[in-house]
Amino acid sequence: MSKKIAIFPASFDPITLGHVDLIERVCKLDVFDEFIIVIAVNPAKEERFTIEERIQMLEEVIKPFPKATIDGDTGLIVHFAQARKACTIIRGLREISDFEWEFKMARMNQQIAPEIDTLFMVANRQYAHISSSLVMEVVEMGQGKVSESKLLEMVPPVVVEFIKQKYHLN
Repeated sequence: MSKKIAIFPASFDPITLGHVDLIERVCKLDVFDEFIIVIAVNPAKEERFTIEERIQMLEEVIKPFPKATIDGDTGLIVHFAQARKACTIIRGLREISDFEWEFKMARMNQQIAPEIDTLFMVANRQYAHISSSLVMEVVEMGQGKVSESKLLEMVPPVVVEFIKQKYHLN
């Protein structure tokens, strides 16, 4: 019997509470033998944290989830999934506009690798407005005036520490 492997690709630049919620929910499903969190590098996006920093943040966050591991990829996620013999790509949906894009991507992946399914998971209401890009825009444009308690409503404590260090916040 082969292992059931799922992957969850995202930039995680940085990881948000929405990502954490999705990781926890997938792990609670107890459907997959292995769950790979894939730091996907998108050359079209400006990176705020290095791959190494994102790995450090993710390592802290996934400690409670023994089936979760971390990897990175710079190519097509569907090719990564094939190479790892994954049966499922997990994708989070925050709003209806996400669905349009994710649906097209899932269809393209299905065209390339029909043996791999895409599982869409709807974001919990309290995280639906949070994205890595938006969090970092708030940090950068807030000029250090966004309180730690407000950041903790969007990202895990380890990310707050990385943000404080990188942006020299108190």
